[in-house]
Amino acid sequence: MFEGIMTALITPLRDSKIEEAALRKLVDWQIKEGIHGLVPCGTTGESSTLSYEEHEKVTEIVVEQVHGRVPVIAGTGSNSTWEAIKLTRHAKDAGANAALVITPYYNRPTQEGMYRHFEAVAQAVDIPIVLYNVPSRTGVNLLPETVGRLARIDNIIALKDAAGNIKQTLDTLDACEGEIVILSGDDFANLAILAVGGKGAISVTANVAPALSAELYNAWDRGDVERARELQLKLHPLNNAMFLETNPIPVKWAAYKMGLCTDEIRLPLTALADNCRPKLERTMKDLGLIP
Repeated sequence: MFEGIMTALITPLRDSKIEEAALRKLVDWQIKEGIHGLVPCGTTGESSTLSYEEHEKVTEIVVEQVHGRVPVIAGTGSNSTWEAIKLTRHAKDAGANAALVITPYYNRPTQEGMYRHFEAVAQAVDIPIVLYNVPSRTGVNLLPETVGRLARIDNIIALKDAAGNIKQTLDTLDACEGEIVILSGDDFANLAILAVGGKGAISVTANVAPALSAELYNAWDRGDVERARELQLKLHPLNNAMFLETNPIPVKWAAYKMGLCTDEIRLPLTALADNCRPKLERTMKDLGLIP
């Protein structure tokens, strides 16, 4: 179920509110373009500045609009274990297929603390759990041996690996002994992680290039390594452009240029700086995403 390229969805906003019509339209377009799954309320969905009510509403809208056509992995993480449990319970009740649970940020727990955090969430809610490790954001790194311990918990089924370290990915695969799926969390590493045994990616770039992103995995899956390599290189400038400023600033602006949503983003993030726009626009034009 959890293989392929899954989009880490942006959250369309208008006048400080969730723009439900744009979100539903985005979901339908993503599926039409061939994406393999959708991930609302992650980092790219501005989860850190959504209220509880908004977070739950976005999950509900996406699950309803998807209507079983692709898997939905709802972001439910928090640096508070009880908050993560609360959000994960809601994701299950809303009908999500799995929950994406980030390592606790800011309070910097130890490896044992992270193990117990994920164990508590997994024990509290009977839903598949995807671990999410992104040290550049959280200030903590979920080490391979800890993932290996967590992989022995039945409903912990995957890891979104955004550590940016292929050696750590290999060490994690070794520690888990095939017990969980590894998904790339960095678009620049999608093909590399597939090549060492990963099963796909949770992608920022797929918000604006879902067809190309999905075809990379499809080519790999059918054994067309050369086509997969071609697509990874073709997408590389866009993958880089997605981080001209802090994610999701560039992808939100790119989606706006494609008419998918407004360019509204919540403070403390701000709209893409003027000096970054020409580079992102050129990259999008080169891929035929905008005229």
